[in-house]
Amino acid sequence: MQPVLNVEDVRQAEQALVGEGVSLAELMRRAGAAAAQQVQRMGDVSHVLVLAGFGNNGGDGWVCAEVLHRKGVSATVVTPLQAGEIKSDLARMVAASAIASGVDVVVAPPRDRLEQMLDASDVVVDAMLGTGFHGEPKAPFDIWIDALNHSSAQVVSVDVPSGLSAQTGHAPAQSVLADVTVTMLCLKPGLLADDGRDLCGEIIVAPLAEQTERVVVEADPVAWRAEAADYLEVLAPPTLAVDKYTRGSVLVVGGSVRYAGAPIMAARAAARAGAGYVMLAVPEPVVGVAQSHLLEIPVLGMPADPQTGAFSADAREPIQKVAQRCSAVVVGPGMTVNASTMSVVSGLLQCDVPLVIDADALNCIARWTSNRLDSFPELLRRSAPVVLTPHRRELGRLVGLQDTPPDSLTAAMEAARRIVWADGGSEVCVVAKGTATACVGVEAALLPKPGPVALATAGSGDVLSGIMGACLAKSAGQLENDSLPLLCSLACEIHGQAGQIAARKYGSRGVMATDIIDAVGLATDAVEEQASLPDDGPQAEAE
Repeated sequence: MQPVLNVEDVRQAEQALVGEGVSLAELMRRAGAAAAQQVQRMGDVSHVLVLAGFGNNGGDGWVCAEVLHRKGVSATVVTPLQAGEIKSDLARMVAASAIASGVDVVVAPPRDRLEQMLDASDVVVDAMLGTGFHGEPKAPFDIWIDALNHSSAQVVSVDVPSGLSAQTGHAPAQSVLADVTVTMLCLKPGLLADDGRDLCGEIIVAPLAEQTERVVVEADPVAWRAEAADYLEVLAPPTLAVDKYTRGSVLVVGGSVRYAGAPIMAARAAARAGAGYVMLAVPEPVVGVAQSHLLEIPVLGMPADPQTGAFSADAREPIQKVAQRCSAVVVGPGMTVNASTMSVVSGLLQCDVPLVIDADALNCIARWTSNRLDSFPELLRRSAPVVLTPHRRELGRLVGLQDTPPDSLTAAMEAARRIVWADGGSEVCVVAKGTATACVGVEAALLPKPGPVALATAGSGDVLSGIMGACLAKSAGQLENDSLPLLCSLACEIHGQAGQIAARKYGSRGVMATDIIDAVGLATDAVEEQASLPDDGPQAEAE
Protein backbone atom coordinates (compact mmCIF):
# COMPACT_ATOMS: atom_id res chain seq x y z
CA MET A 1 0.00 0.00 0.00
CA GLN A 2 1.09 3.56 -0.65
CA PRO A 3 0.65 6.10 2.15
CA VAL A 4 -1.21 9.35 1.49
CA LEU A 5 -0.35 12.34 3.68
CA ASN A 6 -2.18 15.61 4.23
CA VAL A 7 -0.05 18.54 3.08
CA GLU A 8 0.61 19.75 6.61
CA ASP A 9 1.82 16.26 7.55
CA VAL A 10 4.23 16.24 4.60
CA ARG A 11 6.05 19.12 6.30
CA GLN A 12 6.24 17.00 9.44
CA ALA A 13 7.80 14.18 7.42
CA GLU A 14 10.32 16.60 5.90
CA GLN A 15 11.35 17.79 9.36
CA ALA A 16 11.65 14.17 10.49
CA LEU A 17 14.04 13.51 7.62
CA VAL A 18 16.08 16.54 8.66
CA GLY A 19 16.22 15.00 12.13
CA GLU A 20 17.54 11.82 10.49
CA GLY A 21 20.40 13.79 8.95
CA VAL A 22 18.96 14.53 5.49
CA SER A 23 19.09 18.33 5.15
CA LEU A 24 16.45 20.39 3.37
CA ALA A 25 19.13 21.34 0.85
CA GLU A 26 19.80 17.68 0.15
CA LEU A 27 16.06 17.00 -0.20
CA MET A 28 15.82 19.81 -2.75
CA ARG A 29 18.79 18.44 -4.66
CA ARG A 30 17.21 14.97 -4.77
CA ALA A 31 13.80 16.36 -5.74
CA GLY A 32 15.27 18.26 -8.67
CA ALA A 33 17.24 15.20 -9.72
CA ALA A 34 14.07 13.06 -9.61
CA ALA A 35 12.31 15.56 -11.88
CA ALA A 36 15.28 15.57 -14.26
CA GLN A 37 15.29 11.78 -14.36
CA GLN A 38 11.63 11.79 -15.37
CA VAL A 39 12.28 14.36 -18.08
CA GLN A 40 14.89 12.07 -19.60
CA ARG A 41 12.36 9.24 -19.65
CA MET A 42 10.08 11.31 -21.90
CA GLY A 43 11.87 10.26 -25.09
CA ASP A 44 14.33 12.12 -27.30
CA VAL A 45 14.70 15.36 -25.34
CA SER A 46 17.11 18.03 -26.59
CA HIS A 47 15.70 21.21 -25.05
CA VAL A 48 13.86 21.70 -21.75
CA LEU A 49 12.18 24.82 -20.43
CA VAL A 50 11.77 25.15 -16.65
CA LEU A 51 9.11 27.52 -15.31
CA ALA A 52 10.32 28.33 -11.79
CA GLY A 53 8.40 30.00 -9.00
CA PHE A 54 9.51 32.05 -6.01
CA GLY A 55 9.79 29.32 -3.39
CA ASN A 56 11.16 25.83 -2.81
CA ASN A 57 9.12 24.34 -5.65
CA GLY A 58 10.96 26.76 -7.91
CA GLY A 59 14.20 25.65 -6.24
CA ASP A 60 13.46 22.08 -7.31
CA GLY A 61 13.11 23.41 -10.85
CA TRP A 62 16.49 25.18 -10.74
CA VAL A 63 18.16 21.95 -9.59
CA CYS A 64 16.39 20.03 -12.36
CA ALA A 65 17.72 22.48 -14.94
CA GLU A 66 21.29 22.18 -13.64
CA VAL A 67 21.17 18.37 -13.59
CA LEU A 68 19.89 18.27 -17.17
CA HIS A 69 22.49 20.82 -18.30
CA ARG A 70 25.32 18.74 -16.82
CA LYS A 71 23.96 15.72 -18.72
CA GLY A 72 24.13 17.56 -22.03
CA VAL A 73 20.49 18.63 -22.34
CA SER A 74 19.86 22.25 -23.23
CA ALA A 75 17.93 23.78 -20.29
CA THR A 76 16.49 27.25 -19.85
CA VAL A 77 14.89 28.59 -16.66
CA VAL A 78 12.12 31.16 -16.87
CA THR A 79 11.85 33.08 -13.59
CA PRO A 80 9.77 36.09 -12.49
CA LEU A 81 12.74 37.49 -10.50
CA GLN A 82 16.46 37.84 -10.81
CA ALA A 83 18.09 34.93 -8.99
CA GLY A 84 19.47 37.21 -6.28
CA GLU A 85 15.97 38.53 -5.49
CA ILE A 86 14.47 35.12 -4.65
CA LYS A 87 13.41 35.22 -0.99
CA SER A 88 13.82 31.51 -0.19
CA ASP A 89 17.43 31.01 0.92
CA LEU A 90 17.54 27.48 -0.45
CA ALA A 91 15.99 28.41 -3.78
CA ARG A 92 18.33 31.40 -4.12
CA MET A 93 21.33 29.15 -3.42
CA VAL A 94 20.43 26.51 -6.03
CA ALA A 95 19.54 29.20 -8.56
CA ALA A 96 23.01 30.68 -8.19
CA SER A 97 24.53 27.23 -8.63
CA ALA A 98 22.52 26.57 -11.80
CA ILE A 99 23.53 29.90 -13.31
CA ALA A 100 27.18 29.28 -12.46
CA SER A 101 26.98 25.91 -14.22
CA GLY A 102 25.86 27.59 -17.44
CA VAL A 103 22.08 27.20 -17.37
CA ASP A 104 20.34 29.85 -19.50
CA VAL A 105 17.97 32.20 -17.65
CA VAL A 106 15.15 34.41 -18.92
CA VAL A 107 13.59 36.83 -16.45
CA ALA A 108 9.91 37.83 -16.72
CA PRO A 109 9.50 37.44 -20.50
CA PRO A 110 6.47 38.93 -22.27
CA ARG A 111 3.87 36.37 -23.32
CA ASP A 112 4.83 36.28 -26.98
CA ARG A 113 8.46 35.52 -26.07
CA LEU A 114 7.33 32.84 -23.61
CA GLU A 115 5.14 31.23 -26.26
CA GLN A 116 8.11 31.07 -28.64
CA MET A 117 10.23 29.35 -26.00
CA LEU A 118 7.45 26.90 -25.20
CA ASP A 119 7.06 26.01 -28.87
CA ALA A 120 10.81 25.37 -29.14
CA SER A 121 10.87 23.03 -26.12
CA ASP A 122 10.50 19.25 -26.07
CA VAL A 123 9.54 19.15 -22.39
CA VAL A 124 8.44 21.86 -19.98
CA VAL A 125 9.05 21.45 -16.25
CA ASP A 126 6.33 23.09 -14.17
CA ALA A 127 7.97 24.23 -10.92
CA MET A 128 5.85 27.32 -10.31
CA LEU A 129 3.52 26.61 -7.38
CA GLY A 130 4.04 23.82 -4.87
CA THR A 131 2.01 21.83 -2.36
CA GLY A 132 1.51 24.82 -0.08
CA PHE A 133 -0.43 26.68 -2.77
CA HIS A 134 -4.15 27.36 -2.43
CA GLY A 135 -6.51 29.82 -4.09
CA GLU A 136 -6.00 31.14 -7.61
CA PRO A 137 -2.68 31.72 -9.40
CA LYS A 138 -1.67 35.36 -9.67
CA ALA A 139 0.48 37.14 -12.23
CA PRO A 140 2.72 36.15 -13.83
CA PHE A 141 1.86 32.50 -13.13
CA ASP A 142 -1.71 32.73 -14.42
CA ILE A 143 -0.33 33.94 -17.75
CA TRP A 144 2.40 31.32 -17.79
CA ILE A 145 -0.10 28.53 -17.05
CA ASP A 146 -2.42 29.63 -19.85
CA ALA A 147 0.46 29.83 -22.33
CA LEU A 148 1.78 26.43 -21.24
CA ASN A 149 -1.60 24.75 -21.65
CA HIS A 150 -1.84 26.10 -25.18
CA SER A 151 1.57 24.72 -26.16
CA SER A 152 2.30 21.29 -27.59
CA ALA A 153 5.19 20.45 -25.28
CA GLN A 154 5.12 17.53 -22.87
CA VAL A 155 4.77 18.72 -19.27
CA VAL A 156 6.36 17.37 -16.10
CA SER A 157 4.98 18.97 -12.94
CA VAL A 158 7.10 19.01 -9.80
CA ASP A 159 5.14 17.80 -6.75
CA VAL A 160 1.76 19.12 -7.99
CA PRO A 161 0.45 20.77 -11.17
CA SER A 162 0.55 24.51 -10.54
CA GLY A 163 -2.88 25.88 -9.65
CA LEU A 164 -4.13 22.61 -8.11
CA SER A 165 -4.55 22.29 -4.35
CA ALA A 166 -2.59 19.23 -3.29
CA GLN A 167 -4.86 18.98 -0.25
CA THR A 168 -8.38 19.37 -1.64
CA GLY A 169 -7.98 18.49 -5.31
CA HIS A 170 -9.66 21.77 -6.25
CA ALA A 171 -8.44 24.02 -9.04
CA PRO A 172 -10.71 27.09 -8.97
CA ALA A 173 -8.87 28.74 -11.87
CA GLN A 174 -6.82 27.55 -14.82
CA SER A 175 -4.16 25.04 -13.77
CA VAL A 176 -1.33 23.20 -15.45
CA LEU A 177 -2.40 20.12 -17.40
CA ALA A 178 0.54 17.76 -16.81
CA ASP A 179 1.55 14.61 -18.63
CA VAL A 180 3.45 13.41 -15.56
CA THR A 181 3.54 14.64 -11.97
CA VAL A 182 6.62 13.76 -9.93
CA THR A 183 5.46 14.15 -6.34
CA MET A 184 7.93 14.08 -3.48
CA LEU A 185 8.00 11.68 -0.52
CA CYS A 186 4.43 10.39 -0.83
CA LEU A 187 1.01 10.83 -2.41
CA LYS A 188 -1.19 13.77 -1.39
CA PRO A 189 -5.01 13.53 -1.40
CA GLY A 190 -5.59 16.34 -3.88
CA LEU A 191 -3.63 14.52 -6.56
CA LEU A 192 -6.04 11.58 -6.49
CA ALA A 193 -9.50 13.16 -6.65
CA ASP A 194 -11.66 15.81 -8.30
CA ASP A 195 -9.63 18.18 -10.52
CA GLY A 196 -6.45 16.30 -9.66
CA ARG A 197 -7.59 13.35 -11.75
CA ASP A 198 -7.69 15.55 -14.87
CA LEU A 199 -4.54 17.55 -14.19
CA CYS A 200 -1.86 15.19 -12.84
CA GLY A 201 -1.47 12.69 -15.64
CA GLU A 202 0.73 9.81 -14.50
CA ILE A 203 1.83 10.20 -10.90
CA ILE A 204 5.35 9.16 -9.93
CA VAL A 205 6.30 9.12 -6.24
CA ALA A 206 9.93 10.07 -5.56
CA PRO A 207 10.84 8.89 -2.01
CA LEU A 208 14.07 10.99 -1.88
CA ALA A 209 15.57 9.11 1.10
CA GLU A 210 15.84 5.57 2.39
CA GLN A 211 14.17 6.68 5.65
CA THR A 212 11.14 8.11 3.85
CA GLU A 213 8.82 5.12 4.14
CA ARG A 214 9.27 4.99 7.93
CA VAL A 215 8.93 8.72 8.60
CA VAL A 216 5.87 8.99 6.33
CA VAL A 217 4.14 6.18 8.21
CA GLU A 218 5.08 7.82 11.51
CA ALA A 219 3.46 11.04 10.25
CA ASP A 220 0.10 9.21 10.39
CA PRO A 221 -1.18 8.89 6.78
CA VAL A 222 -4.70 10.21 6.21
CA ALA A 223 -5.26 7.23 3.89
CA TRP A 224 -3.55 4.41 2.03
CA ARG A 225 -3.73 3.78 -1.71
CA ALA A 226 -4.42 0.07 -2.18
CA GLU A 227 -2.34 -1.84 -4.71
CA ALA A 228 -3.31 -5.00 -6.55
CA ALA A 229 -1.22 -7.38 -4.43
CA ASP A 230 -2.85 -6.12 -1.22
CA TYR A 231 -6.08 -7.87 -2.15
CA LEU A 232 -4.52 -11.30 -1.73
CA GLU A 233 -5.27 -10.86 1.98
CA VAL A 234 -9.03 -11.00 1.37
CA LEU A 235 -9.19 -13.24 -1.69
CA ALA A 236 -10.01 -16.88 -1.03
CA PRO A 237 -7.46 -19.36 -2.43
CA PRO A 238 -8.64 -20.78 -5.78
CA THR A 239 -10.28 -24.17 -5.51
CA LEU A 240 -12.48 -26.46 -7.58
CA ALA A 241 -14.20 -27.87 -4.49
CA VAL A 242 -17.14 -25.45 -4.50
CA ASP A 243 -20.87 -25.44 -5.00
CA LYS A 244 -23.46 -22.68 -5.08
CA TYR A 245 -23.79 -22.71 -1.30
CA THR A 246 -20.08 -22.46 -0.49
CA ARG A 247 -19.85 -19.39 -2.74
CA GLY A 248 -22.23 -17.55 -0.43
CA SER A 249 -25.81 -16.34 -0.65
CA VAL A 250 -26.98 -12.75 -1.00
CA LEU A 251 -30.38 -11.24 -0.31
CA VAL A 252 -31.13 -7.91 -1.98
CA VAL A 253 -33.93 -5.91 -0.35
CA GLY A 254 -35.35 -2.90 -2.14
CA GLY A 255 -37.53 -1.59 -4.88
CA SER A 256 -40.88 0.12 -5.24
CA VAL A 257 -43.38 0.59 -8.02
CA ARG A 258 -41.62 3.83 -8.94
CA TYR A 259 -38.07 2.43 -8.76
CA ALA A 260 -38.27 -1.21 -9.79
CA GLY A 261 -34.98 -1.35 -11.70
CA ALA A 262 -32.51 -0.50 -8.90
CA PRO A 263 -32.82 -3.72 -6.86
CA ILE A 264 -32.88 -5.80 -10.04
CA MET A 265 -29.50 -4.35 -11.04
CA ALA A 266 -28.08 -4.91 -7.55
CA ALA A 267 -29.21 -8.55 -7.59
CA ARG A 268 -27.77 -9.20 -11.04
CA ALA A 269 -24.48 -7.56 -10.02
CA ALA A 270 -24.26 -9.78 -6.94
CA ALA A 271 -24.70 -12.85 -9.12
CA ARG A 272 -22.14 -11.66 -11.68
CA ALA A 273 -19.66 -10.94 -8.87
CA GLY A 274 -19.63 -14.58 -7.88
CA ALA A 275 -22.26 -15.12 -5.21
CA GLY A 276 -23.54 -18.68 -5.55
CA TYR A 277 -27.15 -17.94 -4.67
CA VAL A 278 -28.95 -14.59 -4.90
CA MET A 279 -32.50 -13.74 -3.88
CA LEU A 280 -34.43 -10.51 -4.34
CA ALA A 281 -37.09 -9.27 -1.94
CA VAL A 282 -39.36 -6.58 -3.41
CA PRO A 283 -42.86 -5.22 -2.71
CA GLU A 284 -45.51 -7.56 -4.11
CA PRO A 285 -46.55 -5.24 -7.02
CA VAL A 286 -42.96 -5.30 -8.32
CA VAL A 287 -42.61 -9.09 -8.47
CA GLY A 288 -43.76 -9.49 -12.08
CA VAL A 289 -41.38 -6.84 -13.39
CA ALA A 290 -38.46 -8.31 -11.45
CA GLN A 291 -39.17 -11.87 -12.57
CA SER A 292 -39.22 -10.82 -16.20
CA HIS A 293 -35.60 -9.64 -15.84
CA LEU A 294 -34.28 -12.35 -13.52
CA LEU A 295 -34.50 -15.92 -14.75
CA GLU A 296 -31.85 -17.28 -12.37
CA ILE A 297 -32.71 -15.26 -9.27
CA PRO A 298 -35.76 -16.07 -7.07
CA VAL A 299 -37.96 -13.03 -6.48
CA LEU A 300 -39.80 -12.86 -3.16
CA GLY A 301 -42.90 -10.69 -2.95
CA MET A 302 -43.28 -8.85 0.36
CA PRO A 303 -46.24 -6.94 1.86
CA ALA A 304 -46.66 -3.57 0.17
CA ASP A 305 -48.37 -0.29 0.87
CA PRO A 306 -51.02 0.08 -1.87
CA GLN A 307 -50.67 3.87 -1.87
CA THR A 308 -46.89 4.15 -2.16
CA GLY A 309 -46.06 0.88 -3.94
CA ALA A 310 -43.23 0.40 -1.44
CA PHE A 311 -42.78 -2.03 1.46
CA SER A 312 -45.38 -1.85 4.19
CA ALA A 313 -44.49 -2.25 7.87
CA ASP A 314 -45.69 -5.89 7.64
CA ALA A 315 -42.69 -6.66 5.40
CA ARG A 316 -40.24 -6.23 8.27
CA GLU A 317 -40.62 -9.68 9.86
CA PRO A 318 -40.64 -11.87 6.72
CA ILE A 319 -37.61 -10.00 5.37
CA GLN A 320 -35.80 -10.60 8.65
CA LYS A 321 -36.53 -14.33 8.46
CA VAL A 322 -35.10 -14.63 4.95
CA ALA A 323 -32.09 -12.45 5.82
CA GLN A 324 -31.05 -14.66 8.70
CA ARG A 325 -30.57 -17.57 6.30
CA CYS A 326 -28.22 -15.63 4.01
CA SER A 327 -24.49 -14.93 3.99
CA ALA A 328 -25.00 -11.21 3.30
CA VAL A 329 -27.79 -8.70 2.72
CA VAL A 330 -27.95 -5.58 0.54
CA VAL A 331 -30.69 -3.11 1.46
CA GLY A 332 -31.78 0.18 -0.03
CA PRO A 333 -31.81 0.33 -3.84
CA GLY A 334 -35.06 1.92 -5.01
CA MET A 335 -36.99 1.32 -1.77
CA THR A 336 -37.99 5.00 -1.13
CA VAL A 337 -38.10 6.65 2.31
CA ASN A 338 -41.09 6.44 4.65
CA ALA A 339 -41.97 5.05 8.07
CA SER A 340 -42.46 1.51 6.73
CA THR A 341 -39.17 1.30 4.87
CA MET A 342 -37.42 2.77 7.90
CA SER A 343 -38.88 -0.15 9.88
CA VAL A 344 -37.50 -2.65 7.34
CA VAL A 345 -34.01 -1.13 7.61
CA SER A 346 -34.24 -1.17 11.40
CA GLY A 347 -35.19 -4.84 11.35
CA LEU A 348 -32.22 -5.77 9.18
CA LEU A 349 -29.83 -3.90 11.47
CA GLN A 350 -30.99 -6.25 14.21
CA CYS A 351 -30.09 -9.35 12.18
CA ASP A 352 -26.68 -10.90 12.81
CA VAL A 353 -25.72 -10.99 9.13
CA PRO A 354 -23.23 -8.94 7.07
CA LEU A 355 -25.12 -5.93 5.74
CA VAL A 356 -24.61 -3.42 2.92
CA ILE A 357 -26.67 -0.25 3.43
CA ASP A 358 -27.11 1.75 0.24
CA ALA A 359 -29.24 4.43 -1.40
CA ASP A 360 -32.65 4.92 0.24
CA ALA A 361 -31.67 2.79 3.24
CA LEU A 362 -29.04 5.44 3.98
CA ASN A 363 -31.69 8.13 3.61
CA CYS A 364 -33.93 6.18 5.99
CA ILE A 365 -31.16 6.23 8.58
CA ALA A 366 -30.57 9.94 8.01
CA ARG A 367 -34.24 10.69 8.64
CA TRP A 368 -34.37 8.30 11.58
CA THR A 369 -31.41 10.06 13.26
CA SER A 370 -32.38 13.61 12.23
CA ASN A 371 -29.25 13.74 10.05
CA ARG A 372 -26.91 12.89 12.91
CA LEU A 373 -25.95 9.24 12.65
CA ASP A 374 -22.69 10.06 14.40
CA SER A 375 -24.75 10.89 17.50
CA PHE A 376 -26.43 7.45 17.46
CA PRO A 377 -23.53 4.97 17.29
CA GLU A 378 -25.63 2.22 18.87
CA LEU A 379 -27.58 1.86 15.61
CA LEU A 380 -24.57 0.34 13.85
CA ARG A 381 -23.05 -1.49 16.80
CA ARG A 382 -23.29 -5.18 15.98
CA SER A 383 -21.08 -8.26 15.66
CA ALA A 384 -21.52 -8.77 11.91
CA PRO A 385 -19.94 -6.37 9.38
CA VAL A 386 -21.98 -3.40 8.19
CA VAL A 387 -20.98 -1.36 5.13
CA LEU A 388 -22.48 2.03 4.28
CA THR A 389 -22.05 3.21 0.68
CA PRO A 390 -23.01 6.92 0.53
CA HIS A 391 -22.09 9.35 -2.20
CA ARG A 392 -21.11 12.80 -0.96
CA ARG A 393 -24.64 14.19 -0.72
CA GLU A 394 -25.89 11.12 1.15
CA LEU A 395 -22.87 11.29 3.42
CA GLY A 396 -23.64 14.92 4.17
CA ARG A 397 -27.20 14.00 5.15
CA LEU A 398 -25.89 11.36 7.55
CA VAL A 399 -23.71 13.76 9.57
CA GLY A 400 -25.62 17.04 9.58
CA LEU A 401 -23.98 18.49 6.48
CA GLN A 402 -26.98 18.24 4.20
CA ASP A 403 -26.66 21.92 3.19
CA THR A 404 -22.88 21.78 2.75
CA PRO A 405 -21.98 18.19 1.79
CA PRO A 406 -18.30 17.22 1.58
CA ASP A 407 -16.72 18.72 -1.52
CA SER A 408 -13.35 16.96 -1.50
CA LEU A 409 -11.82 13.58 -0.77
CA THR A 410 -10.40 14.77 2.55
CA ALA A 411 -13.73 16.31 3.60
CA ALA A 412 -15.53 13.08 2.73
CA MET A 413 -13.05 11.06 4.79
CA GLU A 414 -13.51 13.42 7.74
CA ALA A 415 -17.29 13.00 7.56
CA ALA A 416 -17.01 9.22 7.26
CA ARG A 417 -14.69 9.08 10.26
CA ARG A 418 -17.31 10.83 12.36
CA ILE A 419 -19.52 7.78 11.80
CA VAL A 420 -16.95 5.03 12.29
CA TRP A 421 -15.20 6.69 15.22
CA ALA A 422 -18.52 7.29 16.98
CA ASP A 423 -19.19 3.57 16.73
CA GLY A 424 -15.60 2.70 17.56
CA GLY A 425 -15.82 -0.86 16.24
CA SER A 426 -13.97 -2.49 13.36
CA GLU A 427 -17.20 -4.04 12.07
CA VAL A 428 -18.22 -0.73 10.41
CA CYS A 429 -16.90 0.60 7.12
CA VAL A 430 -18.11 3.70 5.27
CA VAL A 431 -17.48 3.60 1.52
CA ALA A 432 -17.49 7.32 0.71
CA LYS A 433 -18.13 7.40 -3.04
CA GLY A 434 -16.90 10.21 -5.26
CA THR A 435 -14.41 11.02 -8.01
CA ALA A 436 -12.10 9.04 -5.76
CA THR A 437 -13.68 6.64 -3.28
CA ALA A 438 -12.46 6.11 0.28
CA CYS A 439 -13.20 2.94 2.25
CA VAL A 440 -13.04 4.29 5.79
CA GLY A 441 -12.68 2.02 8.80
CA VAL A 442 -11.92 2.81 12.40
CA GLU A 443 -8.20 2.12 11.95
CA ALA A 444 -7.51 3.31 8.41
CA ALA A 445 -8.96 4.62 5.16
CA LEU A 446 -8.13 2.81 1.93
CA LEU A 447 -8.31 4.36 -1.52
CA PRO A 448 -9.02 1.92 -4.36
CA LYS A 449 -7.90 2.90 -7.83
CA PRO A 450 -10.55 5.30 -9.19
CA GLY A 451 -12.86 3.96 -11.86
CA PRO A 452 -13.42 5.51 -15.28
CA VAL A 453 -15.88 8.28 -16.13
CA ALA A 454 -18.14 5.53 -17.52
CA LEU A 455 -19.22 4.80 -13.92
CA ALA A 456 -20.87 8.21 -13.67
CA THR A 457 -24.25 6.93 -14.80
CA ALA A 458 -27.59 6.21 -13.17
CA GLY A 459 -27.66 2.79 -11.51
CA SER A 460 -23.89 2.45 -11.19
CA GLY A 461 -24.16 2.72 -7.40
CA ASP A 462 -26.72 -0.10 -7.34
CA VAL A 463 -24.24 -2.27 -9.22
CA LEU A 464 -21.54 -1.49 -6.66
CA SER A 465 -23.83 -2.43 -3.77
CA GLY A 466 -24.49 -5.81 -5.40
CA ILE A 467 -20.77 -6.42 -5.90
CA MET A 468 -20.16 -5.41 -2.29
CA GLY A 469 -22.80 -7.87 -1.10
CA ALA A 470 -21.22 -10.70 -3.11
CA CYS A 471 -17.75 -9.97 -1.71
CA LEU A 472 -19.14 -10.06 1.84
CA ALA A 473 -21.04 -13.28 1.15
CA LYS A 474 -18.04 -15.08 -0.33
CA SER A 475 -15.93 -14.17 2.71
CA ALA A 476 -18.62 -14.79 5.34
CA GLY A 477 -17.19 -16.35 8.48
CA GLN A 478 -13.60 -15.95 7.23
CA LEU A 479 -13.13 -12.17 7.23
CA GLU A 480 -11.36 -10.42 10.06
CA ASN A 481 -13.20 -7.18 10.82
CA ASP A 482 -10.03 -5.12 10.51
CA SER A 483 -9.83 -6.33 6.89
CA LEU A 484 -13.31 -4.99 6.08
CA PRO A 485 -12.05 -1.75 4.41
CA LEU A 486 -9.74 -3.83 2.21
CA LEU A 487 -12.63 -6.08 1.13
CA CYS A 488 -14.71 -3.00 0.32
CA SER A 489 -11.81 -1.58 -1.66
CA LEU A 490 -11.64 -4.84 -3.61
CA ALA A 491 -15.33 -4.48 -4.52
CA CYS A 492 -14.68 -0.93 -5.72
CA GLU A 493 -11.75 -2.10 -7.87
CA ILE A 494 -13.95 -4.77 -9.48
CA HIS A 495 -16.59 -2.10 -10.14
CA GLY A 496 -14.00 0.18 -11.73
CA GLN A 497 -12.53 -2.60 -13.84
CA ALA A 498 -16.02 -3.52 -15.05
CA GLY A 499 -16.55 0.10 -16.04
CA GLN A 500 -13.35 0.03 -18.09
CA ILE A 501 -14.38 -3.16 -19.87
CA ALA A 502 -17.81 -1.72 -20.66
CA ALA A 503 -16.30 1.56 -21.88
CA ARG A 504 -14.12 -0.26 -24.38
CA LYS A 505 -17.25 -1.78 -25.87
CA TYR A 506 -19.71 1.12 -25.66
CA GLY A 507 -17.54 4.24 -25.29
CA SER A 508 -16.84 6.26 -22.17
CA ARG A 509 -20.16 8.13 -22.35
CA GLY A 510 -22.28 5.34 -23.79
CA VAL A 511 -22.11 2.93 -20.86
CA MET A 512 -25.28 2.12 -18.92
CA ALA A 513 -25.43 0.38 -15.57
CA THR A 514 -26.54 -2.90 -17.13
CA ASP A 515 -23.43 -2.83 -19.34
CA ILE A 516 -21.29 -2.62 -16.20
CA ILE A 517 -23.13 -5.64 -14.74
CA ASP A 518 -22.37 -7.75 -17.79
CA ALA A 519 -18.64 -7.03 -17.36
CA VAL A 520 -18.46 -7.76 -13.62
CA GLY A 521 -17.47 -11.41 -14.01
CA LEU A 522 -14.59 -10.60 -16.35
CA ALA A 523 -13.58 -7.73 -14.07
CA THR A 524 -13.49 -10.00 -11.02
CA ASP A 525 -11.18 -12.43 -12.81
CA ALA A 526 -8.96 -9.55 -13.99
CA VAL A 527 -8.57 -8.03 -10.51
CA GLU A 528 -7.77 -11.42 -9.00
CA GLU A 529 -5.20 -12.08 -11.72
CA GLN A 530 -3.57 -8.68 -11.18
CA ALA A 531 -3.37 -9.35 -7.44
CA SER A 532 -1.44 -12.57 -8.04
CA LEU A 533 1.13 -11.05 -10.41
CA PRO A 534 4.49 -9.81 -9.06
CA ASP A 535 4.80 -6.02 -9.02
CA ASP A 536 8.16 -5.14 -10.52
CA GLY A 537 7.20 -1.78 -11.98
CA PRO A 538 7.99 1.76 -10.79
CA GLN A 539 6.11 3.32 -7.92
CA ALA A 540 3.48 5.14 -9.92
CA GLU A 541 -0.20 5.91 -10.18
CA ALA A 542 -1.55 5.80 -13.74
CA GLU A 543 -4.83 7.71 -13.96
